[in-house]
This record gives sequence, structure tokens and C-alpha cells, in this order.
Amino acid sequence: MKRRTLLAAGGGALVTLGAGHWPSVGIAQEAEAPVIVDMVRGSEDAAVEVIEYASYTCPHCATFHADQYQSLKTNYIDTDRVRFIYREVYFDRPGLWASMIARCPGDQDFFFAFTELLYQEQRNWLGSGDPAIIVDELRRLAKTAGLDDAALDACLADAAKAEALFGWFQENAERDGINSTPSFMIDGEKYSNMAYDDFAAILDEKLG
Repeated sequence: MKRRTLLAAGGGALVTLGAGHWPSVGIAQEAEAPVIVDMVRGSEDAAVEVIEYASYTCPHCATFHADQYQSLKTNYIDTDRVRFIYREVYFDRPGLWASMIARCPGDQDFFFAFTELLYQEQRNWLGSGDPAIIVDELRRLAKTAGLDDAALDACLADAAKAEALFGWFQENAERDGINSTPSFMIDGEKYSNMAYDDFAAILDEKLG
């Protein structure tokens, strides 16, 4: 199988890509795959559950997070009426790289703060289209968020984590029929991207 380096990051990355299924890896896999956890905001006891499926490289997702999400967070998530789950979609490799960094510390607060930073700066870190430059830009953003080179090197070289994330994405997308972003599961029912007023109307109806 023809392979090339997945992450051309400084410090050396071990994750590699194969033709077809990606990410393939060029190092031995761990005995047990890493457990991928959902990233959650809002009360566990909230009456309604919203799952967002989004890609860090999706411009519509960036627009959603700059607009509708902010109002949803203020009016529904922060008031404990909605339990919000964010699940990454990997339609391309840069989206996976961004996710690996966002999940690097294993901290929910860092994840959501870095997610917002990724969307705010999307055009800047993604704009070149050059994989090496994209990785450098992601590393720059990660450092502004508090990660150091050692942590970044370890996270970006974690082949087992990359495989686990990609498998998790595939399982989620197949089960919930996700083929575009952003998409939403609201109490188990799938919806496409929509204006805030439409989103709020659905939530209000379910909340009674």
C-alpha cells in the first residue's frame, strides 16, 4: 500500500495515510483501542438532547457556531434545558488533525474553547490548502490555547487515537445517516442546518 506522512509537523509525526481507507498507520497498534468520549455541554438532566455533527473544515459549520449556536447556548444549553453533544465529522484529513488537537488534553472545557477558536480562525488555518502549512497553523492556534510542543507532538503522532477517532466517526455517521454538515439529532430525529428561530421552535415544542 502506498503511504505518505499524514502530519508533516515539526518534531516528527508517526501517523501515516494509506490509499483508500484512512488513516492507516505505520506503527504497531495498541492492544486496546482508545476510548472516544462524547464532548458534552449542558445538564445531564436536561429535557432535550441535541447532537451536532460538524466538521472543523466546513464553512457552514463555522457560520452556525458564530451565529445560531451562540443563541442556543445562551437560551437553552446554559439554562440546562438542552444537553448538547458535539461530534466531529471527518470528511477530510485537516478535520481529523484539528480534532486530535482539540481532544489532546482530554478536557471538555478546552475542547469547546478550542472548537470555537478553530471556527473563528477557519479561513486562516485552512486557507492555504497546503497540508504542511495547515498543520503549522493548527499548531500555532494550539499554542495560543496553551498547549506546548511536547503535548502537540504526542497528540499528532498518536496513531491509535487517529484510528479510533476515524472508526468512531464512521460508526456514528452510518448509524445516524450523516452525509452533510452541520447536521443535528434532536431527541433522536435528524435535522439539517436551519435558522435559529426554526431551531428554537423545534426545541420549544419538545420542551412543552
